[in-house]
Amino acid sequence: MFDKILPLYGIQPAESEVQLFGDGLINHTWKVTTKSNGYILQQVNQSVFKKPLDIDQNVSRLKSYLSKTHPEYLFVSALPGLSGDSLIETPEGYFRLFPFVENSHSLNVLNKKEEAYEGAKQFGRFSKLLNDFDVKQLHITLPDFHNLTLRFDQFARAVENASTQRKEKSKDLISFIMAHADIVTIYKNIVASKEIPLRVIHHDTKINNVLFDQQNKGICVIDLDTVMPGYFISDVGDMMRTYLSSANEEETDLTKVNVRKDFFKAIYDGYMEEMGDVLTSREKGYFIYAGKFLIYMQAIRFLADYLQNDIYYGEKYDGQNLNRTKNQVTLLEKYLELEPELEEIMGKIAIQ
Repeated sequence: MFDKILPLYGIQPAESEVQLFGDGLINHTWKVTTKSNGYILQQVNQSVFKKPLDIDQNVSRLKSYLSKTHPEYLFVSALPGLSGDSLIETPEGYFRLFPFVENSHSLNVLNKKEEAYEGAKQFGRFSKLLNDFDVKQLHITLPDFHNLTLRFDQFARAVENASTQRKEKSKDLISFIMAHADIVTIYKNIVASKEIPLRVIHHDTKINNVLFDQQNKGICVIDLDTVMPGYFISDVGDMMRTYLSSANEEETDLTKVNVRKDFFKAIYDGYMEEMGDVLTSREKGYFIYAGKFLIYMQAIRFLADYLQNDIYYGEKYDGQNLNRTKNQVTLLEKYLELEPELEEIMGKIAIQ
């Protein structure tokens, strides 16, 4: 395969070393090393991204805008092949080649609040720099990705059609989801009232989508396939969901699932350092809600998949999606318990 693809970029396969790279779950990714340069080669997963050209156009438009307005920002985008195209179609699928950013690294696990601060700052900076970009120019690369109304409706149908056995095993989780349906109601009101604006939102703010330098300072954000119009609660919420607990979503020992208040403060500090003058007062009022929104949505997605016999996420062992749901429900419970303290943290920062 590489013998056919690398020459499309003027790279000689015989003079290159190719290795699998990273822990990404969506696209296949390899590091390509030549005598003079390093690259990241990626195959777009068309079962997830149905229209790869839409991603390519989005990135091209953002690159053009930032190169004029903020040329100092490191915007990591695909390199053109010999044809001049940055997205190359082959019989094996669509491919892109990115420059490898030397002296940089990404993290898969957050151990320090300073890392959470840097990550939040970088995602905030990304949206801030694109604040005046016309969001209508962007394609929706994943339709309804963070549409909580739709996700809840899908969950309700899954409950209705589930086997008696799976419904019985998850009855307490179903009850919890239904008891907190006010989170859906708030989302519906946000959409219907148009009280907060659509922005250029990354939509996948896990820490491994931030590049760090050798001093562990954030450089820029990467993996721009999900960049599209959205609400700021998507980016902040995904950081809450994936930064706050020292245990990830696969942890089955629920005593390890926690909410680190100092990491919450780090997210708030980092994001608001960039977006504090950009967000409206209404948006700022939804900062804590953002965490509820995303954790709740991921819980119902895992549970809906379990009730539908694991057709979307699949499972590596029996009951994995049920355990993932328990994990996210536990995280949400602890987040809700701490809400008054989180509000106090935000209040103290605002006073300062």
